[in-house]
Amino acid sequence: MGGVLTGAILAVCFGLLARADDGPRTHRVVLQNFAFTPAEITVRPGDTVEWVNSDIVPHTATESNGDWDTENLAKGQSTQLVFSDLGTTQYICAYHPNMRGKITVTAE
Repeated sequence: MGGVLTGAILAVCFGLLARADDGPRTHRVVLQNFAFTPAEITVRPGDTVEWVNSDIVPHTATESNGDWDTENLAKGQSTQLVFSDLGTTQYICAYHPNMRGKITVTAE
């Protein structure tokens, strides 16, 4: 019985590892209480970041150098961007610059 249980545990563990590398993932960032949650995320090339506005006021996610911008997101709206280039990018809300976020794209 121990061998069967060990085999089942290994199968589950390897299955989870295999799923982690199956392809691009979507990472959700919620705009709520005048903050990006989570404020910092790490993604892999080809992953998608989705921003969802749960606040009562509009927000944006605007890259600090102006390379990308989600444009206006009213309450309940969302948008997605795919990140391919390795590196770190920081962003703010154009309406509320005290809202700050960071995305790190890494191959690891």
